[in-house]
Amino acid sequence: MATKDSTPPYQSSARIADSPCYPQYTASLKCLEKFHMDKSRCQEHFDVYKECKKKEREARLERNKSRSLFS
Repeated sequence: MATKDSTPPYQSSARIADSPCYPQYTASLKCLEKFHMDKSRCQEHFDVYKECKKKEREARLERNKSRSLFS
């Protein structure tokens, strides 16, 4: 059983703070806090974060293409 302070057993379970998109994530949360959860005023922040996550996913898929379960 994993303890609270141990590293995650799988890379996919990494913390959001380890993501290259963490600054965009925190900016979107700060915007929501600033505008009292009015999502419509923070759409630009959401779009930037979504684009970052898309690029992060594409990079991960590209890295995984060269890997094989059977090699």
